Amino acid sequence: MSLVLAGLFVLFLLMGLPIAIVIGAATMTALNLGDVPLMVVPQQMFAGLNSFALVAVPMFVLAGDIMAQGEISKRLVAFADSMIGFIRGGLSIVSVLAGMFFAAISGSGAATTAAVGASLVPELKRKGYDPASAASLIAAAGTIGVVIPPSVPMIIYAVIAQVSVKELFLAGLIPGIAMGVGLIFIALIQGYRRAYEPGTPLSLRVIVRTFLSASWGLMAPLIILGGIFSGIFTPSEAAVIAVNYAIFISFFVYRDLTLKQFYRIVMKAGVTTAVILFVIASSSVLSWALASWQVPNAIAAFALSISSNTYILLILIMMLILLTGVFLETASALIILTPMLLPLAAQLGIGSIHFGIIIVVGLAIGMVTPPVAINLFVASSITNLPVERIARAVLPYLAMLIVVYLLIAFIPMFL
Repeated sequence: MSLVLAGLFVLFLLMGLPIAIVIGAATMTALNLGDVPLMVVPQQMFAGLNSFALVAVPMFVLAGDIMAQGEISKRLVAFADSMIGFIRGGLSIVSVLAGMFFAAISGSGAATTAAVGASLVPELKRKGYDPASAASLIAAAGTIGVVIPPSVPMIIYAVIAQVSVKELFLAGLIPGIAMGVGLIFIALIQGYRRAYEPGTPLSLRVIVRTFLSASWGLMAPLIILGGIFSGIFTPSEAAVIAVNYAIFISFFVYRDLTLKQFYRIVMKAGVTTAVILFVIASSSVLSWALASWQVPNAIAAFALSISSNTYILLILIMMLILLTGVFLETASALIILTPMLLPLAAQLGIGSIHFGIIIVVGLAIGMVTPPVAINLFVASSITNLPVERIARAVLPYLAMLIVVYLLIAFIPMFL
């Protein structure tokens, strides 16, 4: 039945059906052929969504969309530029720092790419930066959006693996910063190699002015993460606070959001959330079927029969994660891979929190690897450049992200 399920999955995927339909239809057909009562399907779909932690998903999506729409992202970019812009290629570094700032607010790679790109692309073009390279860097920096907490994929993983969202968020901080440092290193090399002109002159007055202007935005991650890590509120409660804070800033502080725009943002966030939750519900049935057929145990036994070396098997797991991220959207890949690979990781002595960071970072890298490279498509829509051109320019940044990925997997100090 596992082979039937795999065959149906590939067939429906080649037919171009949406991934949630592919997962649900393939699983239901396989269960029906295996004489399993189809009453299991709605039961498992409901069970997969019956988690308080998932309340955070629509809230973080909405908070990120609100903050990406208005002045918050622009003011964060201006503050970063006032501190770093004087360096040769400084705007490239600003792109990464702005991505890291926004990652601590949005929890989404696409939202981070869109917010930073919309604010920085015009300035990068005006300063003579290579458009494709600039767009690729912003897309690569967007991958940090799902690693630095809060992170929607981490919440999904925590629900599936039954681990603490708070611990997973805490473990994502250093890996996210490491990814940012790696991208800054490549950006500096590119800046000196292409002889980019220094940007904004260093001025204490400008730094203070932009800091005060961006202070409301800078407080957002402090409130969200500080509240979670101090135990004042849960991640789900933090998500609701993030939405209220974003509404307060946009309507009453910066006054850059209208009711009409707010309605569109809510509708867009609702559609995004519906897609994510539909994928989770369909994948819950798939996870139940795989567990019933003992597929995870079979995969673990097969892997251990190939080699008993932990490092070799971990590299194979990482390659599978990266390859899956190339062809599947992050949430879908996460929900499919976690129940299959988590038992194997446990047998290799890899903790569930560590493995959660490994799988989230690996799938985040998939956001800049075509064909399903959502960050590249977002960057393409902002810059009006062909995706193929941006994909070629992203290769140096992609290589650095893979290097950091290896460090995160094999060096415990990165957690």
